[in-house]
Amino acid sequence: MSAALAVLSVSLTAAGTAIQLSLPKEWSPWPPAASDHSAGLMFPLIGAFLIAHRPRLRLAWLMCVGGLGCAVNVMAIGLQFMQASAGHLESAGWLRLLAIAGWVVGGCTLATLVPLLSPDDRLPSRRWLPAAIGGVVAIVAYGVCNMVRPTPPASTYRWPEVIPSPLAIEALAPHHTALMGSLTLLVNACMVLSVLSQAVRLRGAAPAARRQIAWPLLAFVVYAMFVLLGNDYWLPATIWTGLIPVAIAFAVLRYRLYGIDTVISRTVVATGLIVAVGAVYFGTGALAGLLVSGYDQVAGLAAALAAGAFFQPLRTRLRRMTDVMLYGRHGRPEALARRLAREVGETDPVNALAAVTAVVLDGLGVTGVLVEVGSAGMRVELGVAGPEPRALPLVWHGEPVGRMLIGPPGPRRFSTAYTERLIRAATPYVADVAHAVLTAADLQRSRERILTAREEERRRLRRDLHDGLGQALANMSMTLNVARLRLREAPSSADRMLRDLRSSMDSVSQEVRDLVYGLRPPSLDDLGLPGAVRALAAEPGPAVQVEVEGETRDLPAAVEVAAYRIAQEALTNVRKHADATSATVTLARSEHALVVRVRDDGKGLPTHRRSGVGFASMRERAAELGGTCLIGQAPAARVDARPGTQVEATLPLPGRFGAGSDGAGNLLSHVRSG
Repeated sequence: MSAALAVLSVSLTAAGTAIQLSLPKEWSPWPPAASDHSAGLMFPLIGAFLIAHRPRLRLAWLMCVGGLGCAVNVMAIGLQFMQASAGHLESAGWLRLLAIAGWVVGGCTLATLVPLLSPDDRLPSRRWLPAAIGGVVAIVAYGVCNMVRPTPPASTYRWPEVIPSPLAIEALAPHHTALMGSLTLLVNACMVLSVLSQAVRLRGAAPAARRQIAWPLLAFVVYAMFVLLGNDYWLPATIWTGLIPVAIAFAVLRYRLYGIDTVISRTVVATGLIVAVGAVYFGTGALAGLLVSGYDQVAGLAAALAAGAFFQPLRTRLRRMTDVMLYGRHGRPEALARRLAREVGETDPVNALAAVTAVVLDGLGVTGVLVEVGSAGMRVELGVAGPEPRALPLVWHGEPVGRMLIGPPGPRRFSTAYTERLIRAATPYVADVAHAVLTAADLQRSRERILTAREEERRRLRRDLHDGLGQALANMSMTLNVARLRLREAPSSADRMLRDLRSSMDSVSQEVRDLVYGLRPPSLDDLGLPGAVRALAAEPGPAVQVEVEGETRDLPAAVEVAAYRIAQEALTNVRKHADATSATVTLARSEHALVVRVRDDGKGLPTHRRSGVGFASMRERAAELGGTCLIGQAPAARVDARPGTQVEATLPLPGRFGAGSDGAGNLLSHVRSG
């Protein structure tokens, strides 16, 4: 039913407009277009669409009926002047009555009842019922008075001949002008009162309802202003009338008053694609037909290719335009991505997590967002996610780093498809920050462990030097003094004491060598890093090949020690646990870093493994220098080869991050660039 009303209204409006444009100049209506033209086209279409989803929505039915009345008015006016121009004045008079009736129906519904019922299909209160009745009565009275108007003098008539009214009451001639003026003021006053009902409704509404009411209120206020300014503003009044149902629908769509914004968005995109692609297809086909006359297949192919080339860009542009129209500043996922990128770039990782959570909460328009990072209990919650939030995994380059819990939609609701686009735009940035937080926390823990290990090492050195080497040297000093005293009296006893002293000196020398080796392996100074690693490779066990890429002679001492210890620990694991037949150690020097890679052909890492002391030691030695140490499956040389294990440590060289930088600075720079 509603679809039939919409089709009938649009057809009558289009046909009536065409008839009016074809009239002789002296019989053309003035103004050439009026509010009825826009109302006959727009109100029934949008009203029918609302009825399709809410059949009991009285506001939508009034829009259809009022639009049909305006369409009848347009059609009847066109036929009226067409008959008058042909000399059929009597039939033109009856058509004039039909036009007035259509105007009355449109005025009662669209100018009085629709503003009073927008946007929630109810009057603001029962006190506004007299205003609705008064507005309808005023418009009906104006229409009846216009139907029975007496025949005007030919000298005051703007058209070539007077169109008589079949219901004319000639006795009203002395009072007709004053009566029509009074009724015009009354009709305009009722129209303004209907618009004021929107303002009253806005004043007492909740925040969400205020946003819903603001759009139709703006549309009705501007329309009333154009009407009160008179016929000189017929063009903006005509255009703006067509925007009133759009404003009503905009309030419905943007804040999901009737829950149909997804359908509207897809309808707009589909309609735009059909119109634009159709125009491109037929236009290209016509042009190609002119240029390559006689080759219809070539013209059709050219048209199809042109339409296909325009399809995807046009679809993207229409979707973005619809999103901006429906959701304002939140209407582009790209804008949300830029906001998130700015927050990530301007904030340190820990505070960036709260910042991006706030941006996501505002961008999605939900009741709450909760971001959980890792399994250590780090979390940031803004708003209330509710008892059953939607859980989204946060994955950074294939590595799970946490999850994001999204609450139900808030007052500013979006369509499901649009919300999904926003989530796809926001999730990678939240995952980046979650990974940065995890890495920063790991780095802090590594530093704490390194500081603890360093203090423990210092305590061990102090104990060894004081209790071991110090005591040994003190005993040696006492032995020397006693031997010196007995040298003359008991040479044999002194000789025995000196032999014991010689043995003690060997023990002290070994303790010194052990202490020195613990601080820095002597082989690094004697053989250099490649030679020291080759010495490790030569120890019993699987065959180990050492490969050196680049210059390694001028490496910093800390880098050499870390590389040596990592290679040593990795080879120890190969010999103890890998069950390998061969291994390869690669030392690759680049401009910015030294890469230590130990790869074996053993049985690989267990599926469920726990990082032991050796793995933690290698990672901590790399982290102490601001580098990384990755332990995983080695790339197989053959399809049938065993998985093997690969340890790859990247040790930055001085100047890699600039003066004063550290691992945290490197981390933040990575997040910003990512």
